[in-house]
Amino acid sequence: MGKNQNGEEYLGTDTVSDGVDETIQPDELSSEPGCKLDEALKDADRFIENLASGENEFTCIDNFLELVDSAIAMYEDREASTKFGLNMEEEALFFEAVKRLSMITNKLEVFPSDSGATSYLNRAGSVHHRAMLLSEYDFRALLDNSKYMADISMDRISGDSKTEEEFPYFSAESIAIMNRIASTMIFAGYEAECCIAYSGLRLKALDFELSKLSFENINVDDAEKMSWESLEIEISNWINIMKHCTNNLFSGERKLCNSVFSEHPSTAQRLFCKLATCLTTRLLNFPNALVLPRQYSTEKLFKFLDIYEALRDLKNLDIGNYLLAMEFLSETSMVQCRIGETAVSIFSQLENSIKSDNAGRTPVAGGAVHPLTRYTMNYIKYACEYKDTLEQVFRKHDEMHGSTVEKDTENDIGNNNGCLPESPFASKLMKVMDLLDENIEMKSKLYKSLSLRYIFLMNNGRYILQKIKESTEIHGMMTHSWLRKRTSDIRRYHKMYQRETWTNVLQSISHEGVQVNGKVSKQILKERFKNFNIMFDEILKTQSSWVVNDGQLKTELRVSISSVMIPTYRSFVGRYQSHFNTKQAGKFIKYQPEDIEELIEQLFDGNTASMVKR
Repeated sequence: MGKNQNGEEYLGTDTVSDGVDETIQPDELSSEPGCKLDEALKDADRFIENLASGENEFTCIDNFLELVDSAIAMYEDREASTKFGLNMEEEALFFEAVKRLSMITNKLEVFPSDSGATSYLNRAGSVHHRAMLLSEYDFRALLDNSKYMADISMDRISGDSKTEEEFPYFSAESIAIMNRIASTMIFAGYEAECCIAYSGLRLKALDFELSKLSFENINVDDAEKMSWESLEIEISNWINIMKHCTNNLFSGERKLCNSVFSEHPSTAQRLFCKLATCLTTRLLNFPNALVLPRQYSTEKLFKFLDIYEALRDLKNLDIGNYLLAMEFLSETSMVQCRIGETAVSIFSQLENSIKSDNAGRTPVAGGAVHPLTRYTMNYIKYACEYKDTLEQVFRKHDEMHGSTVEKDTENDIGNNNGCLPESPFASKLMKVMDLLDENIEMKSKLYKSLSLRYIFLMNNGRYILQKIKESTEIHGMMTHSWLRKRTSDIRRYHKMYQRETWTNVLQSISHEGVQVNGKVSKQILKERFKNFNIMFDEILKTQSSWVVNDGQLKTELRVSISSVMIPTYRSFVGRYQSHFNTKQAGKFIKYQPEDIEELIEQLFDGNTASMVKR
């Protein structure tokens, strides 16, 4: 293992200086380096041509070898951390000379060991090896920009206003030099050494980028010990890191590979594939740790869908056709599939929670929207913001476990007049909605008052339809027949409420039966007004505390009540109040039509105190 002037070891053999003319000093080369190397290149080309034609005059390369060796010494003596970059034109000649040196070494290797070529082979090989040591040293020095990255990090911490530079932080000049070095090393047969140096230092740089983003390599044991609050923070951070990798780091790294190895595109593609795979393997540890046996409540679904989408974007990256790329795709797909299965399991818990939610035996006060209805519909509305992702998740689940959609759609044909769900997720969604309907129906039976039961059913039914209306995603997945049936159900509940609540009230102010033997019975009138007042007061007392959440539904109920009550009551009062004197009228005719109208307008506001304040 050879060592450079800084004591660093490279390649696999010792640096040899046998045969070098030590009378030629580096400063002699620097006086007219371009001219001398240019001429020496011509000598090298003539020598290569002569070898091809059978002429074996080796001495003509003496000057060439001496100049190249001296040039190497000059670059090695430079105090800068990188030896190249001061004179691009001069360096271009130097790298051309090294390529010719590689060709000469290869040509000399075919000569017999007892020929005069042996000493020149040793000498050329020594200079060539020294050139490779210098090239690899500078290649590493240019690539190892960790100090520069640390300076950037310190600038950010100390509030420096330095302009944010784009990853991977190399100047065009540095990339051009690395390109020349890589091309020269590969041409010389040192591709393995070049690629090892590149991969190692670029992985180091990518690790540094992850550390700047606060990446934590959380394993299964770590995840099991963490609270959900802590995991949620880590998930959000992981997703941001994944997006940064997908949108910035990978594209920047691909661009760098293609630039440094522009003359060797297959090498560039292979290196990028290796780097992307190594980085991704680290990133996949965290989502893998989340899917091991652990129960997650329904609201955790959305974080897992975020993870799924981040993995989908990563999987869609084109990193090449190598076997390593196939492994990258396979591993990413496997983790994505596990996350998808976890999401299916979490969503399925929504069904179980609806089935098992009995919520005791106490009905919701005032017939208001049940908390389960609110939770379920808001959950579904939020879930449907991930509609495309959930469709993909459930479709993949059905492919893996055998589709249940076919069975479900057979039932839907009977229930929905042949309007089938468009996707496995739509089928799942309709199942949840049907379960919610059944649960609401069951809970409505907790109310002793049939009128309040219908208010409860209307409240919950209208809330569900309103949430569906607000979400184009939900609306698009519900069949027309399902929506028509639920709308029809609300109208039916409305009619049943009217009949149950107001039929007896209206009968009390009916004109039928008021006359006895052809004359209006004052006693019957008194009983009619008295019964009306009692029933109306009772309705006001109870139903003013009932709740109708939806403003439109509340208006519809009040209008429908007024439309039958006011005309009937006005007609009754107008026709029979003359049968009472003033004192009697004040006693029996408690309300005027205007009072009835005003009091109806105060129903369903959820007031706990009685509205009857006469």
